[in-house]
Amino acid sequence: MHLPRMAISLVLAALAACMLIAINETGYNQSTRALSQIAEYTNTRSALNRLLQHVLDAETGSRGYLLTGDPRYLEPYNAAVAEISHNLDSLRTVYAPNADEFATLAQLTRNVQRKLAEMDLSVRMRKQGNEDAWKFVLMTDVGKEHMDAIREQAGKLISSASLKVEAAQAQVEKSLMLSRIGIAAVAMAGLLAFYLYLRQTTALKLAGEQQQAALQQERDLLETQVRERTATLAELATHLQQVREEERGQLARELHDELGALLTAAKLDVARLKSKLGAQPPEIGVRLQHLTETLNSGIALKRQIIEDLRPSSLSNLGLTASLEILAREFSERSGIEVTPSLEAADLDESRQLTIYRLVQESLTNVGKYAEARQVEITLRDYAKHVEVEIRDNGKGFDPSAARPSTHGLAGMRHRVEAAGGRLTVASRPGEGTRIAAALPKSMARAAEPADA
Repeated sequence: MHLPRMAISLVLAALAACMLIAINETGYNQSTRALSQIAEYTNTRSALNRLLQHVLDAETGSRGYLLTGDPRYLEPYNAAVAEISHNLDSLRTVYAPNADEFATLAQLTRNVQRKLAEMDLSVRMRKQGNEDAWKFVLMTDVGKEHMDAIREQAGKLISSASLKVEAAQAQVEKSLMLSRIGIAAVAMAGLLAFYLYLRQTTALKLAGEQQQAALQQERDLLETQVRERTATLAELATHLQQVREEERGQLARELHDELGALLTAAKLDVARLKSKLGAQPPEIGVRLQHLTETLNSGIALKRQIIEDLRPSSLSNLGLTASLEILAREFSERSGIEVTPSLEAADLDESRQLTIYRLVQESLTNVGKYAEARQVEITLRDYAKHVEVEIRDNGKGFDPSAARPSTHGLAGMRHRVEAAGGRLTVASRPGEGTRIAAALPKSMARAAEPADA
């Protein structure tokens, strides 16, 4: 039963909203029209007042010239006459739709023209020196009759415009009052619909709250499990990484001890054979020389594998020297220019290995994918942390579109974060790649390791 009642409430609310919009639009349209009429009638009234003022200015200027003969009085007279023509043209456009008012305007226009003709005649006679004629015109009541007629007809038009302004104002007040009544009624209907809606939704709200509480408990449980599993996986990954490094170190030691001893012994045996054979056929000498070179290559390969598994320079020479060696060997193998800028940093063995592996993996990625011509390796030592940066001018890539495992980024990120640091990868297609890591320092060691 909740759904039909809710539907009725929503329909009532929608109808109330529609009625409110309709009332507002109607009131707005009526008020807009009324305000437009008010502005129009006000402008018309102002134009009529300006017309009267210009006629008075023209009369004042003409009388000043007639009485004094000073041509300066003709300047306001001529300006007022020019403005009168413009005022009459604009008023004809306004009153053209209304026949009665247009007739009144026509009478006003004729009287204004008569007044202007009278003033023009007086001014011309004054200019011609006909004193008796212009004084006669000035002393007659013709000018006063024309001005009275102009004031009377202009007053009718002004009164009509004022009445229209008042009617438009009354229309605005009426529209506002109707809008207030309609809005109040629709608001009451909306409140009633809202009350009905609240009554119907109270039970649903209680049921929803119970469901939300149950869902929240499930979410909290799942989040706890996810956090626990994530922490477990992180610990497992760190443990596997440590085991991997330990196995690499053990394998490096076995290669150094066992395979190194075998290759060295074989090389010594070859040397003894060469010394005991003395003069031997050329073929045997060539074979022994080839065997010696093969053993030397095997010893060099053994050293390279050991360095890749567990760099001995890291424990013997320190991080800075190890990175310089790594950069030089990579540059010789790949032909890419590598510029190291390294500061000495006091770090424990674990963090030194982390930085070394980060640089090693980054250089491997540069050699495989970047197509770069130059690489910069930077190591900066600060009071509480160190920063390492590998920057190349290769083709770059879009980090957001790369898979988590692409270019070994996931392994590098986990290694850095396991050491308490933060890894940043910045790259754009065609603009190279920048890999930066910040790692906190461990407690300073009591003494530097002895030289091997």
